[in-house]
Amino acid sequence: MRPFPQLLDAAAAQAGHRCAGQVLGVRLAALGCRLVGLDPDLREQRRRLLVYVEIDRCATDAISTVTGCRLGRRTLKFVDFGKMAATFVDGAALEACGEAPGVRIAAREDSREAAARYAPGAPSPEEAQLEAYAVMPDDELFTVERVVVPVPTADRPGRPRRRVFCAACGERVNDSREVARPTGGVLCLACAGGAYYRAAPSATPVGVGVVVGD
Repeated sequence: MRPFPQLLDAAAAQAGHRCAGQVLGVRLAALGCRLVGLDPDLREQRRRLLVYVEIDRCATDAISTVTGCRLGRRTLKFVDFGKMAATFVDGAALEACGEAPGVRIAAREDSREAAARYAPGAPSPEEAQLEAYAVMPDDELFTVERVVVPVPTADRPGRPRRRVFCAACGERVNDSREVARPTGGVLCLACAGGAYYRAAPSATPVGVGVVVGD
């Protein structure tokens, strides 16, 4: 695996800036990969790696950069818990038993206070964290828990296992994200009442596949 400074440079280049969250994400990702015994710089090992991230912050971008895991490859999974934590899974066992061993790593809340000891001359708490997180021991930054993660077939990397069409909107739904109707047929999650959006007032179709409001 590449040295920490190279990993941090890559994360900062991808994000366009350098911050404490990226340092924490790089450290977290490097530790996770070591503990599951996979080197993401080796293509065959990277393909076995699945990462579940629990927050949508800078650390997640850094984790993705270090591991090579991506949402589009279905190797990066976002679980919206709002926690600075991630779980690293070796997916080699999935075909045999449907679940895989891994480690869940979470940032320690007291690492913020500990940062001041490692960067006493920093001009601000943010600068102290940026400096300290690069050098603090792993056990002062993180807690580690051994876990087993069930990964349904529909959530695994690869081509879609299933494609259906929503009976209400007609849009295609991949990978078993549909909801069965008691009367037959299926609905997408949005039409079943789980939409994160709503139609704008007096929405009028314009052209093909485009809907705009007033």
